[in-house]
Amino acid sequence: MKDQEVLEKISHGDETALDYLYKKYYRMMTNLVIKNSGTEEEAKDIFQEALVVFWKKAVSGNLVLTSKISTFVYSICLNLWRKELERKSRFSNEEKDGVEFINDEQEEKIKIVHECINELGETCRKILNYHYFDGLSMQDIAEKLGYANTDTAKTKKYKCKQKLFELVKTKYSKSDFLD
Repeated sequence: MKDQEVLEKISHGDETALDYLYKKYYRMMTNLVIKNSGTEEEAKDIFQEALVVFWKKAVSGNLVLTSKISTFVYSICLNLWRKELERKSRFSNEEKDGVEFINDEQEEKIKIVHECINELGETCRKILNYHYFDGLSMQDIAEKLGYANTDTAKTKKYKCKQKLFELVKTKYSKSDFLD
């Protein structure tokens, strides 16, 4: 099933799309949690919660998918797991420094992108962080930043993304990003 078909089924309330997503991405998403200090049970919970978040966004009509569904759900899982680890560390007073979310190579790539995002203006920084790292819909971003509508937010996000690509291209070579 293609991503567009999945979204159409979800918009019609067809739960077979949810079953499809669960079966297709279960191992990948749960491995994320398990490889990052989580248990199988925690991984299942995080993945199920991520699917609920995705389903709600898709059903609301506010989901603007700019990547594959797998990428979007992966980022939701990652954010949920990070929040869970932060919550757990507050209770146990353990250092989070020892937790490795992603392998070093991916972490370095993310660091490069974050550095470039931080060099952008405040508006671009907010839009890109809200959208890609906080998982906010374009409607939510428009409201948070006081834009007249989602089209304005989408246009700004597109322009900010272009600025980011240009900045990354000028500062780093392709070999920094290719495996």
